[in-house]
Amino acid sequence: MLFRSLVAVALMLTFVSTSSADTKRRHVRMTATRSTCSSTCSTSKSAGHAVMTSLPAHQAASDIVDTAVAAGSFKTLVAAVKAAGLVETLKGKGPFTVFAPTDEAFAKLPKGTVEDLLKPENKDKLVAVLTYHVVAGKVMAADVVKLKSARTVQGQEVAITVADGGVSVDNAKVVKTDIACSNGVIHVIDSVILPKSAPATPDIVDTAVAAGSFKTLVAAVKAAGLVETLKSKGPFTVFAPTDEAFAKLPAGTVESLLKPENKDKLVAILTYHVVPGSLKAGDVVKAGELKTVNGKTVKITTDGGAKINGAGIVKTDIETGNGIIHVIDTVILP
Repeated sequence: MLFRSLVAVALMLTFVSTSSADTKRRHVRMTATRSTCSSTCSTSKSAGHAVMTSLPAHQAASDIVDTAVAAGSFKTLVAAVKAAGLVETLKGKGPFTVFAPTDEAFAKLPKGTVEDLLKPENKDKLVAVLTYHVVAGKVMAADVVKLKSARTVQGQEVAITVADGGVSVDNAKVVKTDIACSNGVIHVIDSVILPKSAPATPDIVDTAVAAGSFKTLVAAVKAAGLVETLKSKGPFTVFAPTDEAFAKLPAGTVESLLKPENKDKLVAILTYHVVPGSLKAGDVVKAGELKTVNGKTVKITTDGGAKINGAGIVKTDIETGNGIIHVIDTVILP
Protein backbone atom coordinates (compact mmCIF):
# COMPACT_ATOMS: atom_id res chain seq x y z
CA MET A 1 0.00 0.00 0.00
CA LEU A 2 2.78 2.40 0.93
CA PHE A 3 4.59 1.49 -2.31
CA ARG A 4 1.56 2.37 -4.42
CA SER A 5 1.26 5.78 -2.72
CA LEU A 6 4.89 6.60 -3.41
CA VAL A 7 4.50 5.69 -7.11
CA ALA A 8 1.45 7.94 -7.40
CA VAL A 9 3.30 10.89 -5.85
CA ALA A 10 6.23 10.37 -8.24
CA LEU A 11 3.94 10.37 -11.25
CA MET A 12 2.26 13.60 -10.11
CA LEU A 13 5.63 15.32 -9.66
CA THR A 14 6.71 14.24 -13.15
CA PHE A 15 3.49 15.68 -14.70
CA VAL A 16 3.87 19.01 -12.88
CA SER A 17 7.51 19.31 -13.96
CA THR A 18 6.67 18.56 -17.59
CA SER A 19 3.75 20.99 -17.67
CA SER A 20 5.90 23.75 -16.19
CA ALA A 21 8.61 23.24 -18.81
CA ASP A 22 6.08 23.31 -21.65
CA THR A 23 4.58 26.54 -20.28
CA LYS A 24 8.00 28.17 -20.15
CA ARG A 25 8.80 27.10 -23.70
CA ARG A 26 5.48 28.50 -24.94
CA HIS A 27 6.17 31.75 -23.06
CA VAL A 28 9.63 32.05 -24.65
CA ARG A 29 8.22 31.43 -28.13
CA MET A 30 5.42 33.98 -27.61
CA THR A 31 7.90 36.58 -26.31
CA ALA A 32 10.24 36.03 -29.26
CA THR A 33 7.35 36.30 -31.71
CA ARG A 34 6.12 39.53 -30.15
CA SER A 35 9.63 40.97 -30.15
CA THR A 36 10.16 40.09 -33.83
CA CYS A 37 6.86 41.64 -34.91
CA SER A 38 7.06 44.78 -32.81
CA SER A 39 9.11 46.73 -35.39
CA THR A 40 7.18 45.72 -38.50
CA CYS A 41 3.67 44.86 -37.39
CA SER A 42 0.76 46.31 -35.50
CA THR A 43 -1.62 44.28 -33.35
CA SER A 44 -5.40 44.30 -33.43
CA LYS A 45 -7.81 42.12 -31.46
CA SER A 46 -10.59 40.14 -33.03
CA ALA A 47 -12.76 37.62 -31.17
CA GLY A 48 -10.22 37.42 -28.39
CA HIS A 49 -7.29 36.60 -30.65
CA ALA A 50 -4.18 38.66 -31.49
CA VAL A 51 -4.14 39.46 -35.26
CA MET A 52 -0.82 40.65 -36.83
CA THR A 53 -1.08 43.21 -39.72
CA SER A 54 1.78 44.73 -41.75
CA LEU A 55 2.26 48.54 -41.63
CA PRO A 56 2.01 50.32 -45.02
CA ALA A 57 5.32 50.94 -46.85
CA HIS A 58 6.58 54.55 -47.15
CA GLN A 59 5.56 56.08 -50.47
CA ALA A 60 8.20 57.87 -52.58
CA ALA A 61 7.51 61.57 -53.39
CA SER A 62 6.12 62.39 -56.85
CA ASP A 63 8.20 64.22 -59.45
CA ILE A 64 7.87 67.96 -60.07
CA VAL A 65 5.24 67.69 -62.81
CA ASP A 66 3.03 65.21 -60.97
CA THR A 67 3.32 67.22 -57.76
CA ALA A 68 2.20 70.37 -59.59
CA VAL A 69 -0.72 68.53 -61.20
CA ALA A 70 -1.84 67.05 -57.87
CA ALA A 71 -1.70 70.43 -56.12
CA GLY A 72 -4.47 71.79 -58.35
CA SER A 73 -3.25 75.38 -58.09
CA PHE A 74 -0.77 75.23 -60.99
CA LYS A 75 -3.10 74.45 -63.92
CA THR A 76 -1.77 77.27 -66.09
CA LEU A 77 1.83 76.36 -65.31
CA VAL A 78 1.21 72.71 -66.19
CA ALA A 79 -0.50 73.70 -69.46
CA ALA A 80 2.47 75.92 -70.29
CA VAL A 81 4.97 73.16 -69.51
CA LYS A 82 3.10 70.84 -71.87
CA ALA A 83 2.91 73.46 -74.64
CA ALA A 84 6.64 74.12 -74.28
CA GLY A 85 7.50 70.43 -74.53
CA LEU A 86 9.19 70.46 -71.12
CA VAL A 87 7.22 67.66 -69.43
CA GLU A 88 9.86 64.97 -69.95
CA THR A 89 12.61 67.33 -68.81
CA LEU A 90 10.85 68.20 -65.56
CA LYS A 91 10.01 64.56 -64.96
CA GLY A 92 13.67 63.67 -65.50
CA LYS A 93 16.31 62.87 -62.90
CA GLY A 94 17.25 66.49 -62.23
CA PRO A 95 17.41 67.61 -59.57
CA PHE A 96 15.71 70.95 -60.21
CA THR A 97 14.51 73.83 -58.10
CA VAL A 98 11.32 75.34 -59.52
CA PHE A 99 9.94 78.73 -58.52
CA ALA A 100 6.36 77.90 -59.45
CA PRO A 101 3.82 80.66 -60.18
CA THR A 102 0.27 79.87 -59.14
CA ASP A 103 -2.75 80.25 -61.40
CA GLU A 104 -3.39 83.58 -59.68
CA ALA A 105 0.16 84.65 -60.57
CA PHE A 106 -0.44 83.99 -64.27
CA ALA A 107 -3.75 85.85 -64.02
CA LYS A 108 -1.81 89.01 -63.11
CA LEU A 109 -0.21 89.14 -66.55
CA PRO A 110 -1.75 91.51 -69.12
CA LYS A 111 -4.88 90.14 -70.78
CA GLY A 112 -4.09 87.77 -73.64
CA THR A 113 -0.46 87.22 -72.63
CA VAL A 114 -0.89 83.59 -71.57
CA GLU A 115 -2.98 82.74 -74.64
CA ASP A 116 -0.35 84.32 -76.86
CA LEU A 117 2.51 82.42 -75.19
CA LEU A 118 0.70 79.10 -75.62
CA LYS A 119 0.57 79.48 -79.42
CA PRO A 120 2.93 77.09 -81.28
CA GLU A 121 4.71 79.96 -83.04
CA ASN A 122 5.70 81.40 -79.65
CA LYS A 123 7.14 78.17 -78.26
CA ASP A 124 10.71 79.52 -78.01
CA LYS A 125 9.51 82.52 -76.02
CA LEU A 126 7.47 80.26 -73.72
CA VAL A 127 10.44 77.96 -73.14
CA ALA A 128 12.56 80.99 -72.21
CA VAL A 129 9.97 82.20 -69.69
CA LEU A 130 9.50 78.78 -68.07
CA THR A 131 13.19 77.87 -67.85
CA TYR A 132 13.76 81.28 -66.21
CA HIS A 133 11.80 79.83 -63.27
CA VAL A 134 14.09 76.79 -62.95
CA VAL A 135 17.46 76.51 -61.22
CA ALA A 136 19.64 73.42 -61.55
CA GLY A 137 20.10 71.47 -58.32
CA LYS A 138 17.96 71.09 -55.23
CA VAL A 139 18.11 74.42 -53.39
CA MET A 140 16.08 74.39 -50.19
CA ALA A 141 14.71 77.57 -48.62
CA ALA A 142 17.50 77.68 -46.04
CA ASP A 143 20.02 77.86 -48.88
CA VAL A 144 17.98 80.26 -51.03
CA VAL A 145 18.05 82.96 -48.36
CA LYS A 146 21.84 82.85 -48.36
CA LEU A 147 22.00 83.81 -52.04
CA LYS A 148 21.84 87.19 -53.73
CA SER A 149 21.18 85.67 -57.14
CA ALA A 150 20.89 82.31 -58.88
CA ARG A 151 21.60 81.30 -62.46
CA THR A 152 18.55 79.80 -64.14
CA VAL A 153 18.35 77.04 -66.73
CA GLN A 154 17.39 79.78 -69.21
CA GLY A 155 20.87 81.25 -68.74
CA GLN A 156 20.11 84.54 -67.03
CA GLU A 157 20.25 85.14 -63.29
CA VAL A 158 17.33 85.89 -60.98
CA ALA A 159 17.82 88.35 -58.13
CA ILE A 160 17.09 87.03 -54.64
CA THR A 161 16.13 89.51 -51.92
CA VAL A 162 15.52 88.87 -48.24
CA ALA A 163 13.65 91.70 -46.51
CA ASP A 164 10.98 92.18 -43.83
CA GLY A 165 10.98 88.50 -43.02
CA GLY A 166 10.16 87.51 -46.58
CA VAL A 167 11.99 86.36 -49.70
CA SER A 168 11.56 87.67 -53.25
CA VAL A 169 12.79 86.25 -56.56
CA ASP A 170 13.03 89.22 -58.92
CA ASN A 171 9.68 90.93 -58.27
CA ALA A 172 7.83 87.81 -57.07
CA LYS A 173 7.27 86.94 -53.43
CA VAL A 174 7.95 83.39 -52.26
CA VAL A 175 4.73 82.33 -50.52
CA LYS A 176 5.45 78.66 -49.81
CA THR A 177 8.72 76.75 -49.66
CA ASP A 178 10.31 73.32 -49.65
CA ILE A 179 7.65 71.24 -51.40
CA ALA A 180 9.75 68.11 -51.75
CA CYS A 181 9.63 66.15 -55.02
CA SER A 182 11.44 63.00 -56.10
CA ASN A 183 13.56 65.05 -58.52
CA GLY A 184 13.89 68.38 -56.75
CA VAL A 185 11.94 70.98 -54.84
CA ILE A 186 9.21 73.53 -55.54
CA HIS A 187 8.97 77.00 -54.03
CA VAL A 188 5.68 78.76 -54.77
CA ILE A 189 5.74 82.39 -55.98
CA ASP A 190 2.92 84.91 -56.38
CA SER A 191 3.97 86.44 -59.72
CA VAL A 192 5.38 85.26 -63.03
CA ILE A 193 8.97 86.42 -63.49
CA LEU A 194 10.21 87.34 -66.95
CA PRO A 195 13.74 87.15 -68.39
CA LYS A 196 15.40 90.39 -69.41
CA SER A 197 15.05 91.20 -73.08
CA ALA A 198 18.24 90.68 -75.03
CA PRO A 199 19.57 93.76 -76.80
CA ALA A 200 18.16 93.94 -80.31
CA THR A 201 20.51 92.64 -82.98
CA PRO A 202 21.36 95.43 -85.48
CA ASP A 203 19.56 95.16 -88.82
CA ILE A 204 21.26 94.87 -92.21
CA VAL A 205 21.72 98.61 -92.71
CA ASP A 206 23.07 99.28 -89.20
CA THR A 207 25.39 96.28 -89.46
CA ALA A 208 26.79 97.58 -92.75
CA VAL A 209 27.27 101.06 -91.31
CA ALA A 210 29.03 99.68 -88.20
CA ALA A 211 31.38 97.53 -90.29
CA GLY A 212 32.96 100.61 -91.89
CA SER A 213 33.84 98.79 -95.11
CA PHE A 214 30.54 99.36 -96.91
CA LYS A 215 30.43 103.17 -97.11
CA THR A 216 29.70 103.24 -100.85
CA LEU A 217 27.02 100.58 -100.50
CA VAL A 218 25.34 102.48 -97.65
CA ALA A 219 25.44 105.74 -99.67
CA ALA A 220 23.88 103.92 -102.62
CA VAL A 221 21.14 102.38 -100.44
CA LYS A 222 20.26 105.86 -99.15
CA ALA A 223 20.26 107.37 -102.65
CA ALA A 224 18.00 104.57 -103.89
CA GLY A 225 15.52 105.06 -101.03
CA LEU A 226 15.97 101.48 -99.83
CA VAL A 227 16.94 102.18 -96.21
CA GLU A 228 13.49 101.51 -94.77
CA THR A 229 13.14 98.33 -96.84
CA LEU A 230 16.45 96.91 -95.64
CA LYS A 231 15.65 97.89 -92.06
CA SER A 232 12.27 96.14 -92.17
CA LYS A 233 11.39 92.69 -90.85
CA GLY A 234 12.52 90.82 -93.97
CA PRO A 235 14.33 88.54 -93.71
CA PHE A 236 16.80 89.22 -96.51
CA THR A 237 20.07 87.77 -97.72
CA VAL A 238 22.38 90.50 -99.00
CA PHE A 239 25.46 89.90 -101.10
CA ALA A 240 27.27 93.07 -100.06
CA PRO A 241 30.06 94.55 -102.22
CA THR A 242 32.85 96.23 -100.26
CA ASP A 243 34.14 99.71 -100.98
CA GLU A 244 37.00 98.05 -102.88
CA ALA A 245 34.44 96.20 -104.98
CA PHE A 246 32.77 99.45 -106.02
CA ALA A 247 36.20 100.93 -106.75
CA LYS A 248 36.68 98.29 -109.45
CA LEU A 249 33.87 99.83 -111.54
CA PRO A 250 34.86 102.17 -114.40
CA ALA A 251 35.68 105.70 -113.28
CA GLY A 252 32.58 107.85 -112.78
CA THR A 253 30.16 104.90 -112.63
CA VAL A 254 29.32 105.24 -108.94
CA GLU A 255 28.97 109.03 -109.15
CA SER A 256 26.62 108.62 -112.11
CA LEU A 257 24.48 106.01 -110.39
CA LEU A 258 24.04 108.23 -107.33
CA LYS A 259 22.40 110.99 -109.38
CA PRO A 260 18.63 111.32 -108.78
CA GLU A 261 17.85 110.82 -112.47
CA ASN A 262 19.50 107.38 -112.32
CA LYS A 263 17.61 106.17 -109.23
CA ASP A 264 15.73 103.40 -111.07
CA LYS A 265 18.97 102.01 -112.48
CA LEU A 266 20.57 102.15 -109.01
CA VAL A 267 17.57 100.38 -107.45
CA ALA A 268 17.82 97.64 -110.09
CA ILE A 269 21.52 97.08 -109.33
CA LEU A 270 21.13 97.06 -105.55
CA THR A 271 18.08 94.75 -105.50
CA TYR A 272 20.04 92.38 -107.75
CA HIS A 273 22.29 91.85 -104.69
CA VAL A 274 19.35 90.91 -102.43
CA VAL A 275 17.56 87.55 -102.13
CA PRO A 276 14.39 87.04 -100.07
CA GLY A 277 14.80 84.88 -96.97
CA SER A 278 17.68 84.20 -94.61
CA LEU A 279 20.13 81.93 -96.43
CA LYS A 280 23.34 80.77 -94.81
CA ALA A 281 26.38 79.87 -96.89
CA GLY A 282 25.50 76.18 -97.02
CA ASP A 283 22.02 76.97 -98.32
CA VAL A 284 23.43 79.35 -100.94
CA VAL A 285 25.83 76.73 -102.30
CA LYS A 286 23.16 74.04 -102.39
CA ALA A 287 20.76 76.31 -104.27
CA GLY A 288 23.03 76.77 -107.29
CA GLU A 289 20.74 79.52 -108.53
CA LEU A 290 18.82 82.20 -106.64
CA LYS A 291 16.05 84.57 -107.61
CA THR A 292 16.78 88.12 -106.45
CA VAL A 293 14.43 90.87 -105.30
CA ASN A 294 15.20 92.48 -108.67
CA GLY A 295 13.34 89.59 -110.29
CA LYS A 296 16.31 88.15 -112.14
CA THR A 297 18.37 85.16 -111.07
CA VAL A 298 22.00 84.87 -110.00
CA LYS A 299 24.16 81.79 -110.42
CA ILE A 300 26.23 80.25 -107.62
CA THR A 301 29.40 78.32 -108.51
CA THR A 302 32.04 76.67 -106.36
CA ASP A 303 34.96 76.14 -108.73
CA GLY A 304 37.98 77.83 -107.15
CA GLY A 305 35.84 79.01 -104.21
CA ALA A 306 32.22 80.11 -103.88
CA LYS A 307 31.17 82.77 -106.38
CA ILE A 308 27.98 84.59 -107.29
CA ASN A 309 27.87 85.58 -110.97
CA GLY A 310 31.64 85.43 -110.94
CA ALA A 311 32.08 87.66 -107.86
CA GLY A 312 34.04 85.99 -105.08
CA ILE A 313 32.20 85.45 -101.80
CA VAL A 314 34.93 86.45 -99.36
CA LYS A 315 33.05 86.37 -96.05
CA THR A 316 29.85 84.58 -95.10
CA ASP A 317 27.09 84.32 -92.52
CA ILE A 318 27.17 87.77 -90.93
CA GLU A 319 23.92 87.50 -89.00
CA THR A 320 21.77 90.57 -88.46
CA GLY A 321 18.42 91.24 -86.87
CA ASN A 322 16.60 90.86 -90.17
CA GLY A 323 18.75 88.58 -92.28
CA ILE A 324 22.25 87.61 -93.34
CA ILE A 325 25.07 89.38 -95.14
CA HIS A 326 27.61 87.63 -97.37
CA VAL A 327 30.51 89.86 -98.45
CA ILE A 328 31.53 89.84 -102.13
CA ASP A 329 34.57 91.34 -103.85
CA THR A 330 32.88 92.63 -107.02
CA VAL A 331 29.68 94.49 -107.85
CA ILE A 332 27.34 92.25 -109.87
CA LEU A 333 25.20 93.80 -112.58
CA PRO A 334 21.80 92.63 -113.89
